[in-house]
Amino acid sequence: MTDRTALASRREWLASAGTGFGALALNALLAGESPAAPAPNPLAPRKPHFKPAAKACIFLFMEGGPSHIDTFDPKPALNKLAGKPLPDSFGSVITSMGEARAPLLASPRKWKQHGTGGLWVSELLPHTAEMADDLAVIRSCVADGINHSAGVCQMNTGSILGGRPSLGSWVTYGLGSENANLPAFVVMQDSQSQVVNGPRNWSAGFMPAVYQGTRIQGGNEPIPNLNTPEGVTDPQQRGKLDLLKQINSRFAEKNPDQTELDARMTSYELAFRMQAEAPEAVDLSKETEETKKLYGLDAKETATMGRLCLLARRMVERGVRFVQIYHGAGSKWDAHSKLEENHGGLCRSMDQPVAALLKDLKRVGLLDTTLVYWGGEFGRTPMSEKGDGRDHNPTGFTQWMAGGGVKGGRTIGATDEVGLRAVEEKLHVHDLHATVLHLMGLGHMDLVYKYKGRPERPTLNEGDPYKKITG
Repeated sequence: MTDRTALASRREWLASAGTGFGALALNALLAGESPAAPAPNPLAPRKPHFKPAAKACIFLFMEGGPSHIDTFDPKPALNKLAGKPLPDSFGSVITSMGEARAPLLASPRKWKQHGTGGLWVSELLPHTAEMADDLAVIRSCVADGINHSAGVCQMNTGSILGGRPSLGSWVTYGLGSENANLPAFVVMQDSQSQVVNGPRNWSAGFMPAVYQGTRIQGGNEPIPNLNTPEGVTDPQQRGKLDLLKQINSRFAEKNPDQTELDARMTSYELAFRMQAEAPEAVDLSKETEETKKLYGLDAKETATMGRLCLLARRMVERGVRFVQIYHGAGSKWDAHSKLEENHGGLCRSMDQPVAALLKDLKRVGLLDTTLVYWGGEFGRTPMSEKGDGRDHNPTGFTQWMAGGGVKGGRTIGATDEVGLRAVEEKLHVHDLHATVLHLMGLGHMDLVYKYKGRPERPTLNEGDPYKKITG
């Protein structure tokens, strides 16, 4: 049996594993295998294609689509034209909800310039504004998905259609893991609400399931079914695993083609090691009160996101390669109506924790090597919906990057005078993903996985990294 066949067999078993220890198998094979092992370790650390600026990435995903014209992209002309239809000079517009000839909606924001670069940030994000000199605000993002399912899918996988590996999976495939006792790719969300598309967003797609993200939720049991059952000691657990391994090994000798057993045994070993390290990684009790206050753990409104951001820092410290946090899980940023109430509350719950993450990473010396990437699946329209909300806008919106080699204190690109379309330095999702991969030392056209004999690449053979983001 070839290594490729063995890996495919493992993939089949892992993909059907389900939950519990089976779910942990999605991060199996982390253990270092001897040169005589029948199959290579797919998560062994790998050399990047070139010297990376960032060793890890924290992807802060604002699910539902935050309004760029109320956060980072001021449009004075929008307020002057408020109440009137979009001028014909802007051309036709297709919106997800199809509200025809809706009048332009003013943005009541108060704007100030911040930092040495004079970065414009609205009053909704006072804490983020303090970190202006670290932010490269990209005002010219474009995507293809006009609805949430397609938009979230593309922002995570590069395609509006499901079935492709997520960005975190490509990073894990390309670079492997730096910690044999924790997942290489971790996913967290701020509520139990279902994220649009669910686990498909952090799936490994057609690649082996070992590369997909592992969702953790903090608390005493960070990964479901991970903790040793009450009354079972470590020696008892070790003995049980040794017995299982002995029985499975004997069976495997008689059935060498059934490599699922090898994958299962390895997953049990990983689970055993994670029982020791994962709880410590999510234990915030040893963090100082100053640090907890910095993240807003002392306030109900910021405690949830604050905890997730602090956990992200702890994960990166322990060698986790890619961390993704969903804020507003369940498309809560989707302000089709009552935008003021919606964005006001969401910004208050996210602003301080995100700024704290940047401050804390800088304080512990990790910001230079950790890329922090903030944004949603699209922005919002300058036209109103239902009188006090905004529709989806994939033709021009804002995301930002910080750390990991990014030169901050500046804006990149621009939208038109009302914030409808990107008009300068357009960066498609493929360009954004290529940029993330480039900062992590991976060439988006050099990172190849052969699927059914066809070479597959993370950006569907499109896009270019925006190399000017480093200086």
